[in-house]
Amino acid sequence: MTASVKSVLRRGFDAAERGSDRVFSPALNPFAQLGALGYFLFWIVAASGIYLFIFFDTGIVNAYASLQWISNDLWYHAGIMRSFHRYASDLMVVVMALHLLREFALDRYRGVRWFSWLTAVPVIWFLYISGITGYWLVWDQLAQFVAIVSTELLDWLPIFGEPIARNFLTPESLSGRFFTLMVFLHIVAPLLLLLMMWIHIQRISRPKVNPPRALMAMILTALLATSLWKPALSQGPADLSRVTVEVGIDWYFLPLYPLADLWLAGVIWALLGGFTLLILVMPWLPPLKRPQVAVVDLAHCNGCARCVDDCPYEAIRLVPRTDNLPFPNEVVVDPALCVGCGICMGACPSSTPFRRSGDLATGIDLPDLPLKELRERTIAAAETLQGPARILVLACEYGAASGRQDATVLLPCVAMAPPSLIDFILSRDLADGVVIAGCAERACYNRLGVEWTKARIAGQRDPYLRARVPRERLAMIWADRSERQRFDAELTAFAKTVAKLPETGTRMVRAARSELPDKRAREPVS
Repeated sequence: MTASVKSVLRRGFDAAERGSDRVFSPALNPFAQLGALGYFLFWIVAASGIYLFIFFDTGIVNAYASLQWISNDLWYHAGIMRSFHRYASDLMVVVMALHLLREFALDRYRGVRWFSWLTAVPVIWFLYISGITGYWLVWDQLAQFVAIVSTELLDWLPIFGEPIARNFLTPESLSGRFFTLMVFLHIVAPLLLLLMMWIHIQRISRPKVNPPRALMAMILTALLATSLWKPALSQGPADLSRVTVEVGIDWYFLPLYPLADLWLAGVIWALLGGFTLLILVMPWLPPLKRPQVAVVDLAHCNGCARCVDDCPYEAIRLVPRTDNLPFPNEVVVDPALCVGCGICMGACPSSTPFRRSGDLATGIDLPDLPLKELRERTIAAAETLQGPARILVLACEYGAASGRQDATVLLPCVAMAPPSLIDFILSRDLADGVVIAGCAERACYNRLGVEWTKARIAGQRDPYLRARVPRERLAMIWADRSERQRFDAELTAFAKTVAKLPETGTRMVRAARSELPDKRAREPVS
């Protein structure tokens, strides 16, 4: 059941993201920036709220009148800010829901990711508390409806000595101090929300909390256009002497409130509690089968910290040296945080496949796919190559080439492959060209795999791809599993390009040696 839901959601997100790639480009795809957009929208809501507070009368008597003044007389600045506050809040709910569903669809909520998923629950609660208390402060007919339903729901819980809903029975029963309490809650709840958003990203290396400036400009422009087209307005003054019959509902923040007339309070609380509990236990339903964590070989580790810098999950740290080698530090792996992506192995300067004598070892390695086995798989895959252009594919298991069988080396992340592996393949004439086939740029499964790989190839991040490697024989294709057709097309185009290139010297020597009768002369050049 869970797998089928994920499959449907993944196909939906894939289609939406491919369309967004064409409209915005992969770098500006909003689906790849949902977490950062949430932060950006929070600051818009906070800034617009502070601005509105300057003109807002926090007393219950004049609250409605002050908002009418803001929307009518001061529409060109404070009125626009009110609309910004409203629509940015609604958009934050949409972004949060999409972020939650996308992480679920991509299966990025289990294993070591449980902490970020779990801390999202209080983020959801504080976001809704912030929005609901904000509607009270408007003190129009919708605010009256929200206040009465909210207090009746709270009275069902055995936490108050006296029913608080009676504060809304008559105009005389509503105390100004109670309204002041709502103002206080509307200030405190967003502060707690910000705190939980900060905690939410604490176990994420290099979290993105700021979307690209171009995307921020688009969001601000859209909010401004919406605010001018349909300003946020009140729905008529609250009147506790009358029963509110019909109000306009904000379906982003108040979807359960219309059910208050149909369901008992206990049923609504059961629904909220069941949803919260389900979200809390989802990372362990079912438990994720985790790969073996990376292991450190101190004999080949000088404590350079490149693996520490490159780990997307902060699973590696530097500690004082424990052996007699003349280096101040060594690295240790936290098994509770390591996902076995292998990015650390690709970052290690001792990860080189060129050595031919002794055991092939590196400073940090994966037990499930050590460097020695990676070399063997690469050589074995190269031996199957045929045709005028022999193309070897280094593929991410979450990308478009994950199901490919021919001349493909499957990796947990393409950033696991050290740049020296590409040098090894081409300089030893194992292939005429190499394709790095990773995840889609917008949805890298291991967060930083695409970014680190591109930086290493471009010579912008250690370890660099050596200058002697012919770049015309290397291609990078970033595509998810649903983009296999595009991957095949780009692979075919690259193979045709490579086929037109002059033969390498090594390949020409090998061809010449194949004409000799001496068996030893037929062996590949090393």
